[in-house]
Amino acid sequence: MGKYLLKRLGQSVIAIFGITVVVFVILHLTGNPVELMVSPTTPKEQMEILSEQMGFNDPLPEQYIRFLKGVLTGDFGTSYYYNEPALSVVLERAPATLSLACAALLICVLLGVPAGILSAVKRNKLSDAIIRVLALLGQCMPAFWLGIMLIILFAVKLHWLPTGGADEGLRSIILPAFTLGLFSAATICRLLRSNMIEVLGKEYIDVCRAKGLPARKIITKHALKNAMSSIITMLGMQFASLIGGSVITETVFGWPGVGRLVVQSITSSDFAVVECIVFLMAVVFVVINFVVDVLYCVINPRVRLQ
Repeated sequence: MGKYLLKRLGQSVIAIFGITVVVFVILHLTGNPVELMVSPTTPKEQMEILSEQMGFNDPLPEQYIRFLKGVLTGDFGTSYYYNEPALSVVLERAPATLSLACAALLICVLLGVPAGILSAVKRNKLSDAIIRVLALLGQCMPAFWLGIMLIILFAVKLHWLPTGGADEGLRSIILPAFTLGLFSAATICRLLRSNMIEVLGKEYIDVCRAKGLPARKIITKHALKNAMSSIITMLGMQFASLIGGSVITETVFGWPGVGRLVVQSITSSDFAVVECIVFLMAVVFVVINFVVDVLYCVINPRVRLQ
């Protein structure tokens, strides 16, 4: 177990180091950031002075080492738009994105898991067909289109929920969370259905039926337990995707999170904030993958031998 975790931890560290390289390369592929900070009419002499002061004229290896030191100390530079440390600007918006992702994950579990179980148990029946069609639609509908349709129906027509923002607490998070979580719910539903059908066809399930165990006990205690191993891995990946994929949803609903912030920062050429968000999002993916690997290792001990 210890060797397995050390191996995964080492891979995670290498991945995070690779992320710093990618972010640094993207930084320089976009050109001189000073050109984004000043007006087009700024004299080249002034731009050259700013580039020298900010260290953009230094050799690339020296710039990378300075960038890496900044990452290790949490210094991603200063936001040009907010005139504050970029990390502080991002962390201020992070709780809103995390709360939205958690709400979307809750909707994903509440909708996807029961639907997947029911679809597998009622295989090739009407309820199974309906769930499969709905799951397919859930994976096909673009988030921006679904969000707009929900706003028109529940906010504009019925006046049940707010059109956007986060001023009304739980009422404000319902529509964006449903929009963000529906795709993941459909994915979990289809995967769990496939796993449950495979498990329900195993011999030990036939033995349980022959012993006269109640159908509910067979499904929940024996079939579901064995079908959930890959679902846990998928839920971890989906949670990371919900955090990183909230850009469109937050923009549609005006949710004050990191996703909306990155769009605003790209529009205003606030390079330090964009760089900080990209790096932190990538680190979140790596950390969640590591946690999922650990959980999967606990659930399935055979993985430790690989």
